[in-house]
Amino acid sequence: MHFFRFRLVLCGFLLAIPGVVRAEETSPSQESSESVVSMAFGWPFLDPAMMKPQGGTTRGSEVTLAQQPSEAWQKLQRPDLSKQQRDRLAILAMAGSYRVSFQFIESMGFTDNYSPSRPYFSWATEHVRVLADMPTFVSLQHTLVMYFADEEMGGPMVTKHWRQDWTYEDRDLYLYRGNSIWERSQLTEEEATGGWSQAVFQVDDSPRYEAFGRWEHGNGFSRWTSNDAWRPLPRREFSVRDDYNVLGGTQTITITPTGWVHFQDNCKLQVNGDSDPLCVACEIGINRYERIEDPKVAEPADNYWAKTGDYWKAVRDKWEDVFQSRDRFQLKKQADGKRLYEEHLGYAAEIEAAENYDAERGKLHAQATIEEFLTKP
Repeated sequence: MHFFRFRLVLCGFLLAIPGVVRAEETSPSQESSESVVSMAFGWPFLDPAMMKPQGGTTRGSEVTLAQQPSEAWQKLQRPDLSKQQRDRLAILAMAGSYRVSFQFIESMGFTDNYSPSRPYFSWATEHVRVLADMPTFVSLQHTLVMYFADEEMGGPMVTKHWRQDWTYEDRDLYLYRGNSIWERSQLTEEEATGGWSQAVFQVDDSPRYEAFGRWEHGNGFSRWTSNDAWRPLPRREFSVRDDYNVLGGTQTITITPTGWVHFQDNCKLQVNGDSDPLCVACEIGINRYERIEDPKVAEPADNYWAKTGDYWKAVRDKWEDVFQSRDRFQLKKQADGKRLYEEHLGYAAEIEAAENYDAERGKLHAQATIEEFLTKP
């Protein structure tokens, strides 16, 4: 089962980057893809066949959505909280078990004879666990736990997914600069006052992007809004688009009584050296995290982390050393014919299947693997 799980992940990098889970064009609760095609917002004068959503081919098992406000939501409504306390509780409210839907559609284009690409839709079920919880720092780890309607695939298939780290009044950011380059950037004390950075990491714990923003709270309402930030090309378009290489834009995260919503307003940029970026198109993305009661995804996720958690901590510790010691670095796309996620996920799969974990060996593997992929821009 462990070999099958890992092989399935690596076939086309099936379940690796945020918003890139390959899936049927219907979610577990939808009867046909027509309900996805018939969206209210789109390109109403184009042939509907041109706007059929892209996605994968698998179908998930049925889910039972939570109907009552979560305990985390109720804590957020307490009137005695300070602004910083309410911010932190809003971040912690993202933890839990969810059905996630990922939807993206281009809203405008700027090239000659522009025609919008097909919208994108996919789904996942996953568990978000709290890795660290301090007054000024919260770390949330996403783990995919997928059950399939296809009896041959069944489930659960458990895969480490992305991670988000939140830091209060963070003045030391690592920003994406294009061409697999990340660079340190400093905020002034005034710029950082009252805000939170969100650092997002790939499935292999390498950096993806970091953005800075502020939470606002109203009567039953909590939302974080970011500044404009660059990100690498999303995996959902990595193999189908070569006309842009950076995704830039702003995003909001809004906490709801039964989940949260991640909204993106993106520009698809062609970045070449020091010349001004060329925007080829803009898109809107909505990722909805709906809390679920069934299937139970927390236990399989916990079992995975009980086996592999020490190794992934060694990976995070190595990356922390990189951030502390380098102001700028670039990541190779491959080393010895393999990608970074292949090295880490493959080693984690071996640990999961083994009886015991050799912590020192795992630490050395994590350090050596990351060093192998680091290079100076």
